[in-house]
Amino acid sequence: MFKLKNKVIRFMKDESGPTAVEYAVMLGLIIVAAIASISLFGSTTQAVWGNNTGSITNAIN
Repeated sequence: MFKLKNKVIRFMKDESGPTAVEYAVMLGLIIVAAIASISLFGSTTQAVWGNNTGSITNAIN
């Protein structure tokens, strides 16, 4: 009985688990921010690259 109680107490005091969870949450937020920025600026960036491609093609010809 006391062994189980001691294991539970040790588990509750262990702080290595929350650190991994914090890193996972940060990674999730970074991924969400990246997807949001790509979807927000994607069409604008595509238009700029399209204009550049057209200008380069005209300059070559």
